[in-house]
Amino acid sequence: MRRFVSFGPAFVVLLSAGAALFAVPAAIQRINAAQTLGQVTLARQQSDDDDVLEKLNRAVKNVSRAVEPSVVHLDIVTNDDSSDRPGRGFRGSTGAGWVYDTDGHIITNAHVVRGASEITVQFADGRVSDAKVLGADVFTDIAVVQVPDSSGLVPARRASGGRPEQGERVFAFGSPFGFKFSMSEGIVSGMGRSARGVMEFGGFTNFIQTDAAVNPGNSGGPLVDIHGKVIGMNVAIATARGATGTTSEGQSAGISFAIPLATIESVVDQLIDKGTVSRGFMGLSFNSRPEQIRGEKGEWRGAGLRVRQVVDGKPADEAGIKSGEIVTSINGQALTDEDLPPSIVTAFRPGHAVTLRVWDGNDFRDVAVTLAERAAENDTLNALLPLALRLGINFENTSRGTTISDVRKDSVAADAGLKADQIVTAVGAKVVRSPADMLKLMIDQGILDGKSVDVTVREQDSDETKTVRIRLSR
Repeated sequence: MRRFVSFGPAFVVLLSAGAALFAVPAAIQRINAAQTLGQVTLARQQSDDDDVLEKLNRAVKNVSRAVEPSVVHLDIVTNDDSSDRPGRGFRGSTGAGWVYDTDGHIITNAHVVRGASEITVQFADGRVSDAKVLGADVFTDIAVVQVPDSSGLVPARRASGGRPEQGERVFAFGSPFGFKFSMSEGIVSGMGRSARGVMEFGGFTNFIQTDAAVNPGNSGGPLVDIHGKVIGMNVAIATARGATGTTSEGQSAGISFAIPLATIESVVDQLIDKGTVSRGFMGLSFNSRPEQIRGEKGEWRGAGLRVRQVVDGKPADEAGIKSGEIVTSINGQALTDEDLPPSIVTAFRPGHAVTLRVWDGNDFRDVAVTLAERAAENDTLNALLPLALRLGINFENTSRGTTISDVRKDSVAADAGLKADQIVTAVGAKVVRSPADMLKLMIDQGILDGKSVDVTVREQDSDETKTVRIRLSR
């Protein structure tokens, strides 16, 4: 008898399996979608109920609203008359600043307004005003400009008397790449920084380091704390080449520097009051490297700079500080670099008392030193080498006089027409007797302030002279 095979049940099983293959993933997808929707709904609800970020957001917006009316954008026109080469003439640049008081004083960097023939100040509300340079101090890179109409100005609040600490949140304002009234956020990355190469003419540093984004155009803008109070002023950035310039050079690499408020207030108040700056002086010199301090049992007690020399009859000597002792701090600021002591001290006026923490070999003591006045000649001497480097020129004293030994190609000196083997005979109407004398005369006649200086030279084998005009570019 023939047997009949039925395929019906097999087809049913196959169809069921196929349906399951399609249905199960779809079910899983629906479950996952439902879970995601549930998570999103919960997150949105919690986000609406949780106001922590809203409070933070509101706080940051309040900083912006409190500070922006005090920030200004600066347009600078420079009449570049430093040479007769074609293509020279008027040049424009931008920077930032901030309102210091109700008398129309605006604070910015000296390098921003150096050599300016025209300054235009734009306020956050759209007002525009011409301004003039009231005074500038190239050694701290601080300048005061003034607008004629001070009505409606909103001076920035200042954190006077305080000192920021590492880790504190800060905000930088300015006009990076020409984007006016910009704001960036970061923290204080370090204090008491000595960024060699940043100050153009051997000036004083003691910078605040921050990671707030600072770019070309931020120069002169305020650095403020979480309350919108000024703690410093943007001055420079570090690039892949190192800390080598102002914020007119390079781009932000997460390391920028600001001039501390204590330095700003001391310099600005003097520029406004008398047009010149007096700096404090202790009469101390230090070894270049910090030294560790150990107790009798070898335990670590700290570190500081060893006093190399105490000038007789000067404030430190009168206060009883001895050569060989170690100073660990000045006014509570640790001394980690040989450039710090003069930078800290020169931020104060003569007559101000600073406190030094001193290790005498056995124990610590606090010494109050009332500052004398630093000789202006010291600032000039410190500026000689940086000025020669900026000019791109080297000298030597020969039997024929102050001789130019080398002129760097495409330098300021080369652009002015100076050449190797020429003999410098005069700066302006003053006779030049030595290379240092030439540079001092150029400083006296305002080259650091952006003024043009006439230099008279003659060739080696000629009595004929010619006069060239030199001016430092921004």
